Amino acid sequence: MPNYGYHLARAKGAWFRRLYRARLGAIARRSIPVSATLPFEIFSYSGENMVPEQVASIRSLLRFAGRPELFTVVSDGTHSERSLELLRRLDPCLRVSPASAWQPPDIPPAARPYFATHPTGKQLALIMSLPRNGPALYVDSDVLFFPGARILSSLPGQSDGPPLYLGDCRLSADERLYRGENEKKNPVNTGVLFLTRKIDWSKSIARLLELEAAPNFFTNQTMTHLAMTAAGAAPLDPAKFVLQLDDQFEFSDRYAGPDLVLRHYVNPVRHKFWSTLAREKFSS
Repeated sequence: MPNYGYHLARAKGAWFRRLYRARLGAIARRSIPVSATLPFEIFSYSGENMVPEQVASIRSLLRFAGRPELFTVVSDGTHSERSLELLRRLDPCLRVSPASAWQPPDIPPAARPYFATHPTGKQLALIMSLPRNGPALYVDSDVLFFPGARILSSLPGQSDGPPLYLGDCRLSADERLYRGENEKKNPVNTGVLFLTRKIDWSKSIARLLELEAAPNFFTNQTMTHLAMTAAGAAPLDPAKFVLQLDDQFEFSDRYAGPDLVLRHYVNPVRHKFWSTLAREKFSS
């Protein structure tokens, strides 16, 4: 029997995304009530096909968490000039930067093409470059913030504190990089990372260089997992920082609510990003 609720939720999400995209110019001109400031910089990596999600994500952050010292959108190179200008207009804290400006130094020559040309390699190059000027929060463009995000201002800012990460709900990895089952425990998702200090990426780069075939979509996430684990990273509270797929085939968003900080709407539940945003109390 067809799952009508699931198909209706997908149709609702697709409809609202089309409407949101069509109104991006007007949305970007709307003022956003900002009641707090965040004592760290925020970075995101995205491209032209994710502009609607990026705009909605940034607006939800400003509304529910506050204004960071600086919010940098790092472009993968596909943004149109119109989209870049639209992003800059969202808020005075916004700036846009090319991915080429975020290539980490001291990368072995054999690894440089991955960081310079591969879509997720360029994302990893940004993450490896953080933080630059004090604590930094990295968020993907498909992360939506909720009223509980007001607690983000209290994230620990001390350089001796552990890095923090969004825990994945299942292993999504380039398993060629692992050396045993123990390395697969507590998988890190690159959708949300909080870095107070530079971490050591040498182990991850060494594993990358050992690959006999080309990196894949999840190579960057696996390299991040290895580096974060070696740095003693801790997971963010999974009840408030959510990455889940178990409501994929339900009409409603099981996790959206006033106590939630954020949810990373990865591909299988991306439609819920929009169907949830369409609800009046979470609209922006």
